[in-house]
Amino acid sequence: MTRKLLLTLVLISTLAAVAVAGTITGTVSPGKASVVYVDAIAGKTFPAPAAKPLIDQKGLMFNPHVLAIQVGTTVEFQNSDTVQHNVFWPSVTTPSGKKEKGQNLGTWPKGEKRPFKFETPGAISLLCNVHPEMAGYIVVSPTPYFAETDASGNYKIDNVPDGKYNVVAWHEGMKFQTKSVDVAGTGKADFTLSK
Repeated sequence: MTRKLLLTLVLISTLAAVAVAGTITGTVSPGKASVVYVDAIAGKTFPAPAAKPLIDQKGLMFNPHVLAIQVGTTVEFQNSDTVQHNVFWPSVTTPSGKKEKGQNLGTWPKGEKRPFKFETPGAISLLCNVHPEMAGYIVVSPTPYFAETDASGNYKIDNVPDGKYNVVAWHEGMKFQTKSVDVAGTGKADFTLSK
């Protein structure tokens, strides 16, 4: 009997938690390869994800070209080309325009990986000092609530608790834009970014 009661309480608690989680949707212009995220939430911290996304250097390109991650994520950088590659970024740019210290992971041959844990929210311009034509981007969200846009610029951020948030949009070569969004089951924010 106690076990049934406990299972029932767990089920009700789970359903109640799902009921207060909402979705933020919208579009970003110029569209494809934009990132949208819920900015830092006062008094809230989130555990770092265990998954380690991979950015591969293949065909003299960073793949994927844009990667959105949560603060605390370790990204693995792999060289799949037959030539040596380097990964560095001059700075981390925050939505306010502030520049934080960059990193240089060094140069390494085909088949090797180098991990790096990202602790500062913002946009990072990845470069290779061996091949200056190479560029890629990482956008680091302070929350687990983020999304990359589809080919038409649409995005959807699921499981956002009901409340009022600042939502930030980014696109390569554009300025960050922030909008306030109320989530009560759903919320909507459209962005038109400029240089």
